[in-house]
Amino acid sequence: MDGQVVRRALWVLLLAFAARLLIHALVIRTGLLPYGGDNYAYEKRALEIVAYWKREGVQFVTSDQISGLYSVAVPCNIFALVFYLCGGPATLACTSVVALIACALCIVMYRFARLIGADERAAYRLLVLTAFMPALLLHTSSTFKDGFNAFLVVACLGLAASNVQKFDIRKLLLLAPLLWALWNVRPYMVFMCGLPLLLGFVGSKRALPMCTLALFTGFLSLFILFPDATQNVAIETIQGQLDQGQSEVVRSENAEGGSGVVFDDGGNPWSAILPKLFYTLLSPFPWTGGSMVLQLGKIETLVWYYLLFWALRGVRDLWRHDRRLLMIILLFVVPCTIAYATSMSNIGLIFRQRMPIVMVVSLLSAFAWTRARQRPAPEPSQTPEHSIL
Repeated sequence: MDGQVVRRALWVLLLAFAARLLIHALVIRTGLLPYGGDNYAYEKRALEIVAYWKREGVQFVTSDQISGLYSVAVPCNIFALVFYLCGGPATLACTSVVALIACALCIVMYRFARLIGADERAAYRLLVLTAFMPALLLHTSSTFKDGFNAFLVVACLGLAASNVQKFDIRKLLLLAPLLWALWNVRPYMVFMCGLPLLLGFVGSKRALPMCTLALFTGFLSLFILFPDATQNVAIETIQGQLDQGQSEVVRSENAEGGSGVVFDDGGNPWSAILPKLFYTLLSPFPWTGGSMVLQLGKIETLVWYYLLFWALRGVRDLWRHDRRLLMIILLFVVPCTIAYATSMSNIGLIFRQRMPIVMVVSLLSAFAWTRARQRPAPEPSQTPEHSIL
């Protein structure tokens, strides 16, 4: 960032960091809002890791050593390290790590927006919005893993977009630990990033043409839709996770909560797909009843509607400007939205899970803000003068 931007961004990020610690201490830990569950489970597992370290020595602990760590090994090991260094449970210290990751996400969002063509003003505006988006603010004010997930997803896609413009082997080296960490935070997101990353590595301006990339993408899609055609372990893993998320048992269990949604789909996850997409992208609606947290979530939804409006214009503008960068974004947003829609059963759950979608779509909004300012203003119509005879 330029020096002037750094000074302005620093104050925003310091305020965002402090706000998360205050929310943790005054809202989440005091029970002012009846919200939480996963965060307490991660803290419990972190304590189990500390106990394991005292017996076996400090090392990265996975589900092979402690059952229940699958898909949460990275955040739980980080929290365990904080507990270990602090000599006991230190949730505020863990929250400071999560808040730091959220601030890093804001910087990545700024850089990503500049990469796709947004000007400094639009990218900075996006940084401020990201720092205080209500959902991200709430879920990075405690020991949830959603901040880890959003940061890793956006960082991976940013590297893919950067490779489209200029390939660099160092980006591959940086991508490897990011994908490893993402696998140990939310494994199916690695597959959601797969096609954008592939396009980023083979779709540079001097690489394969778009038609070849489209055919290659379609070829890979066959392996995902027909996993029996290959014995690849990765394909079997994503198919297993997709089957679990779409199973009627899991969707019924998730729908039992206060913000549960039941669709008349006959148990078929692909039935009633349009209403499911509608709920996945746009809920909670202004008329939706529910808990206090769900009502506060409507603030985020209104901001999301605003970003979505500009993002639709951004799709048109980026299609004219750089179609490869647009493909990077759409190859993540569209499959991810469909996957969530086929497992949609709870508004509160999807409110958390769609955060990476919101982050990535908002990049298109920043590009649209830039293009809107660059368009010349229409010239005033010239009214002919009439002589009075």
